[in-house]
Amino acid sequence: MPDRLVVIGGDAGGMAAAMQARRRQPYLEIVALEKTAWTSYSACGIPYLVAGDVASLDDLVARSPETFRGEHRIDVRTHHEVMAIDLDRRSLEVRDHARERTISVGFDQLHVATGARPTRPDLPGIDLDHVKGVQTLDDAKVLLEHARVSRCRSVVVVGGGYIGLEMAEAFVRWGAQVTLLEGGDQLMDTLDADMAARLVAPMRAMGIEVRLGALVEGFEPGRVLLLDGPVEADLVVLGLGVTPNAELAGDAGAERGARGALVVDRRQRTTLEGVYAAGDCCLSHHLVSGRPIHVALGTVANRQGRVAGINLGGGYASFPGVVGTAITKVCALEVARTGLTEREAAAEGFEAVAGSIDTTTIAGYLPDARPMTVKLVAERGTGRLLGGQIVGEEGSAIRIDTVATALHARMRLEEIIDLDLAYAPPFSSVWDPVQVAARRLADQV
Repeated sequence: MPDRLVVIGGDAGGMAAAMQARRRQPYLEIVALEKTAWTSYSACGIPYLVAGDVASLDDLVARSPETFRGEHRIDVRTHHEVMAIDLDRRSLEVRDHARERTISVGFDQLHVATGARPTRPDLPGIDLDHVKGVQTLDDAKVLLEHARVSRCRSVVVVGGGYIGLEMAEAFVRWGAQVTLLEGGDQLMDTLDADMAARLVAPMRAMGIEVRLGALVEGFEPGRVLLLDGPVEADLVVLGLGVTPNAELAGDAGAERGARGALVVDRRQRTTLEGVYAAGDCCLSHHLVSGRPIHVALGTVANRQGRVAGINLGGGYASFPGVVGTAITKVCALEVARTGLTEREAAAEGFEAVAGSIDTTTIAGYLPDARPMTVKLVAERGTGRLLGGQIVGEEGSAIRIDTVATALHARMRLEEIIDLDLAYAPPFSSVWDPVQVAARRLADQV
């Protein structure tokens, strides 16, 4: 009998591993257990679904359960939720929600890709029906149904991170009056304050009421409670980040680290024999700080899942780590970051210098030139690049990939200046904006 690989979780970190294992082991029995109805979907596309850019939930699905079953011989079982892992018996306790029964599923190898869940602080009224999180397609379905029933006249988004900002814009385009509440003194705390400050005016110009330093005390039907008075809300969307779904493997004895996420080695192995993990439930290694970090991004989940699957299939692969590259669009602005911010570099013990430039996306004399700001952070003395941030209009943010590549290569500012990057007036200035920022900062190092 062939060995059986069981994958817990049917999204990026799980199905990427299942596919890689299948390619290397055509006769391996693979069972994937997913508690929702969908597999391999883009949670990042949910705000665009709400905004109307995407027609239906199904459009966000890259591969359906039927595709995995028919074309790849992976036994995908939807509406199956794993409740416990028994390592001694090499079996799982699984709740089959469709048939309302509990079954046992045995395994030889196990891959955990349980993802993360929206962070829900312990506040009065947090479990009210109109308070929603957004992480899975099930969440999106419930959110949209509630929005249509309530007709969504007033929406409050709690949290000023990526999801919060994207959902705020989506509901403005829906036609709702939107209030964004952020408890801190800036939006997007993954940026330095000087870069984050550039986001507020465009959001307010779009009609979003942005309130910084707004501490939520609780929720009541139809409103959000703040210290300085309530805010009306037919719908509340939580954009407070995510919490790793690591309890299942943790209860089985797997070591957990920062933010409660699973500890894995370079091959994506947990501390449990024969048990791997990938995606939002586990940690990554930060290539700049050298520390374990929890990064909940689909790009990371796919890459970690690929590594885990190669190893589960009998090959060899390792996951080197991340630099925390992320990108989004907020109203008319593109926003991107990678590596360490100025604040993070100081916290990690670097003696860092930082500098920013204001420039244009293409040659400034062309009518389509758009403003952009590039900020770089480097180590004093060595000139080693530590991080970068970009805020600007269309054509700005994708340049963060140049910065991310430089971080992976541990490049110094002088090496970035010497890069042979493409130039033509419709695409860039003669000196690429990233190189201009590196030149400016090199004078301070």
